[in-house]
Amino acid sequence: MSSGPSPAERFAAAKVRSRSRNLELFRADLRFDLDPFQIAAGDALDQGRSVLVAAPTGAGKTIVAEFAIWLAMRQPTAKVFYTTPMKALSNQKYSELVAVYGESEVGLLTGDTNVNPRARVVVMTTEVLRNMIYADSDLLDDLAWVVLDEVHYLADRFRGAVWEEVILHLPTEVRLVSLSATVSNAEEFGDWLQTVRGDTDVIVSEDRPVPLEQHVLVGSKMVDLFDSSGAAATNRVNPELLRLVGGASRSERNGGGHRGGRGRGGYHDRRGPRTEKLHRERIAHMLDERMLLPAIFFVFSRNGCDQGVRNVLRSGLSLTTVQERNEIRETAEYHCRTLLDEDLAVLGYWEWLEGLERGVAAHHAGLLPAFKEVVEDLFQRKLLKVVFATETLALGVNMPARTVVLEKLEKFNGEARVPITPGEYTQLTGRAGRRGIDVEGHSVIQWSDGLDPQAVASLASRRTYPLNSSFKPTYNMAVNLIDQFGRQRTREVLETSFAQFQADRSVVDLARKVRSQQESLDGYQQAMQCHLGDFTEYAALRRELSDLERTNVPGGREASHGARAERQAAITEVRRRMQRHPCHACPDREAHARWSERWYKLKRANDKLVQQIRSRTGAVATTFDRVTDVLLQLGYLVDTGNGEATVAAGGRRLQRIYGERDLLVAECLEAGVWKDLTPAQLAAMAATIVYQPRREDAPGTEHALPRGAFRPALDETLNIWSRLDDIERDARLAGSQPPTPAAAVGMFRWASGSALDDVLRTLDLPAGDFVRWSKQVIDLLDQIRNAGDDDLAQTARRATDAVRRGIVAYAAV
Repeated sequence: MSSGPSPAERFAAAKVRSRSRNLELFRADLRFDLDPFQIAAGDALDQGRSVLVAAPTGAGKTIVAEFAIWLAMRQPTAKVFYTTPMKALSNQKYSELVAVYGESEVGLLTGDTNVNPRARVVVMTTEVLRNMIYADSDLLDDLAWVVLDEVHYLADRFRGAVWEEVILHLPTEVRLVSLSATVSNAEEFGDWLQTVRGDTDVIVSEDRPVPLEQHVLVGSKMVDLFDSSGAAATNRVNPELLRLVGGASRSERNGGGHRGGRGRGGYHDRRGPRTEKLHRERIAHMLDERMLLPAIFFVFSRNGCDQGVRNVLRSGLSLTTVQERNEIRETAEYHCRTLLDEDLAVLGYWEWLEGLERGVAAHHAGLLPAFKEVVEDLFQRKLLKVVFATETLALGVNMPARTVVLEKLEKFNGEARVPITPGEYTQLTGRAGRRGIDVEGHSVIQWSDGLDPQAVASLASRRTYPLNSSFKPTYNMAVNLIDQFGRQRTREVLETSFAQFQADRSVVDLARKVRSQQESLDGYQQAMQCHLGDFTEYAALRRELSDLERTNVPGGREASHGARAERQAAITEVRRRMQRHPCHACPDREAHARWSERWYKLKRANDKLVQQIRSRTGAVATTFDRVTDVLLQLGYLVDTGNGEATVAAGGRRLQRIYGERDLLVAECLEAGVWKDLTPAQLAAMAATIVYQPRREDAPGTEHALPRGAFRPALDETLNIWSRLDDIERDARLAGSQPPTPAAAVGMFRWASGSALDDVLRTLDLPAGDFVRWSKQVIDLLDQIRNAGDDDLAQTARRATDAVRRGIVAYAAV
């Protein structure tokens, strides 16, 4: 007869219920039940542990972050920072949290927006938090949790270092909620988080909340990519697809598995009949008939996205009802109500609105931010049926669709056309399937002649998305960290970066031990402080005396009477110096001495660890050393001996300058190169610093550059860049591209009050690109205002006001 649960089992069950009481209260208010991975993450948070949650797009990772916020709000003063990689995501999350907690409890900080920064819950971009940490902001007081949404951005080669800086430098008592897309090395990343942050649970979910059905569109016929028969292997190519495209692949005909198949452009096997590709508007019509809308067409070019909308408009296809069209028009007019009438035609407003009313739109970085907001809003409300988007949407705001269409399986990476990776495919198709709405999501690959079915199947079945660090020390990072920790301690901190962890995991463990032992050393040193004098010095004399006495023991091997007499004299001298030392008279001398002995033994052990670290390859620390050498050479740091350095006056300025050209900006401010510029000219100079042409053939505008002080200031800026480039290369650091004045004329005209039409024509840029570059110009002008002298600060303030007008001002709201 069963006796039921044992007392131990009942106790364990009660302990779990007690421990998860908060989670159960949180679940009770939800309209849906939690998935196993959400429960596991919530349980870890309830125990006060950090978590890394890696799960597919749309799986519901953010509910974990919402539970952390809920936990914090149940405490009297605890605060939560919710960080995102993009301002659009920050704005979206801010709106969601305001709806739950009210405007008084939620703030927003995105660089150009500052709303209620002292709220209990503050949404911000990751860079804002990094800057707060370096500035030792009082907003960090009472911070209990930090949410790092889309933490896989850590791999971004331009911005990824910011995530590592935040993780490394947040106060140790702050818990992290790290949310990531499904990555193949989540455990490795979690191990690093455990190493540098302490208690961290890694929760990985491979399950898509909505299953994905994968199809191939061959001409006008849509077939499954994989064999769906019961006896088939999971990832076996559908035989019908092989027949449609000309039979088995060459590798199958040769009797083997797939052996590469990636020719020029990727996945090519030049064989089989030519297939007529269906036009975009016909694909949209087909998906509409099959009840597979709304759909996102991923097109790897902005022009392709805009052309897709034009194709649908020319075809006469309309995907909306009269009521939907009215709602769409009202939404668009509301969002764009502040745009000037004379700018609407320049921005293509009427054609854009016609597309919206027909249920179709583009979404890419060249689009005006206000237009993008409308597209996102309408798509989330199911009013838009087809969106032609670049891949940035896959990593952006929450816009799930029933179907995702991939026109090509290759993209231009800035240098050449390359095949998309399995990780990119996973990200793109992650948008397919709306939780709670769709039974399954659908991906449709449009067949192109020369594709290899086996390679396509391999791409679609693998889930390889490794998270690799892009961390490297910058000049700004170096001066900020050295100011906080000193040069040697900073070097040790950088040894614990994820970049170094991946390069040599053991170095991270050693460096963490060094940092931990250093904290103990600091404590021991505090305990052995003597009010009468330097006890470290006194303890060294005691050790010296002890060593001499140990080697002067009678009956030892040393036979020379003279040598023993000499050593006895040394003992007498050391004893005399020790007895004359101020600390010798301290009543707590022996207590200090015990702490001193502990300090000495631990210091010796720590020094051995430091030597082990130095004897291994430390790429990050080596780069830091080279960066530090450049800063010492240029006078931003001052060598204080013993391998240490302090921040000089110029370094204080550099601490307030962020960006890829931080040192160039600091040098130009130091030399006073920009002091005679007008506000419009300074805006043009800022554009020269931040602008990076998308194409090699950027229009030459040198003949139209602003006159007066601008041209000699530009020449001197380029001279300073050239000198810095030589210094960096001599220090074995990667050089940089020279600043380009390609955007200077357009920015000068904009800051001088020219019309939008004139400026966009001058720059040959879409409105969205112009707004984005203008925001970067404003950001740099703000840094110049904070770092420059009073006169230049005034000029920078006026330049900011001159740039922040019209569509640039509207985009900042």
